[in-house]
Amino acid sequence: MKFNTRLIHSRLSEDPATGAVSTPIYRSSTFRQTELGGHPKWEYARTGNPTRAALEQLMAEIEGGSAGFAFASGSAAIHTVFSLYSAGDHLIVGSDVYGGTFRLINKVLKRFGLEFTVVDMRQLAAVEAAIQPNTVAIYLETPTNPLLQIADIAALAQLAKRHGLKTIVDNTFATPYNQNPLQLGADIVVHSATKYLGGHSDVVAGIAVTNDPALTDQLAFLQNSIGAVLGPDDAWLLQRGIKTLGARMRVHQENAAAVVEFLTHDDRIARVLYPGLPDFVGHEVAAQQMRGFGAMVSFELQPGLSAKRFVESLQVITLAESLGGIESLIEVPAVMTHGAIPRATRLANGIKDELIRLSVGLEDESDLIADLQQALAQL
Repeated sequence: MKFNTRLIHSRLSEDPATGAVSTPIYRSSTFRQTELGGHPKWEYARTGNPTRAALEQLMAEIEGGSAGFAFASGSAAIHTVFSLYSAGDHLIVGSDVYGGTFRLINKVLKRFGLEFTVVDMRQLAAVEAAIQPNTVAIYLETPTNPLLQIADIAALAQLAKRHGLKTIVDNTFATPYNQNPLQLGADIVVHSATKYLGGHSDVVAGIAVTNDPALTDQLAFLQNSIGAVLGPDDAWLLQRGIKTLGARMRVHQENAAAVVEFLTHDDRIARVLYPGLPDFVGHEVAAQQMRGFGAMVSFELQPGLSAKRFVESLQVITLAESLGGIESLIEVPAVMTHGAIPRATRLANGIKDELIRLSVGLEDESDLIADLQQALAQL
């Protein structure tokens, strides 16, 4: 089946017991066992739940993996994946990652003895130069948050395999609709499923998928042991959202293209960051490994113009953290999503105070452009 069909007709997208076309919500915390010391399929909801299992199988199918794991948030998924490694292990991490990932690494994981080197993942030579005897994995986003930098997943995965390393890719911005890192050689793909997968700003969730049997066993153990699992109600909401991912992404991307066209011709905009622009650094790699360029757009106001005044003047586009919902959301990374990163580090990485990140939603494109026009007029 093609991608959009699989979103709706996954093997576990209906109830095998009744034929219900919507997976039931199993709220039970425990399950009756008929034999002492046996091996029941379901025993305790932290270990496994039928509603969550349906979602996990669906995610494995659409990411081209063999096993999926659902967590209480994207951060919980990332933390569990990093928990594969031990004190003294070294990981190479992309220089442009979500601020929460930066916080997790620097405020939590380093305290437990994990070591990290930050590298621009677009520079293969720099990544290879960062490999140490104790290096175990490469972790990256592509497109990145918030600068939308594009890394060559296949090239990085080949480099990692030559050195016996694992490759972990955060695929939140691209979504499985546009990109499948496992098929490009990655070992684990993670998502903040709160974003495009859920798609309606009504659920917080995280996903990890792998096609490696050994990693499957390890992640299953860690998911159960750490316990940051997704509840059945949220698993149902997320599965419902995923079924419309293809239809939503088509409109998201059509609107994003129209917004980018408008922004690139306004003199108050210093630059527009979007992988679909032919002159964007990384455009050719994006065109090669992605089926579409997504609906995340970042842009900088001209120096001296107030990002605060601009975002507070918007009427249709909502000032809020998060992204990937049906409504357009806008934020200022320096103050909001990446505020945990020291200013000097942010500026060195290219995150200026004038940088604005826009998640283009499903509103009529003319209303979005009119809203941007009137807000720019306030500057």
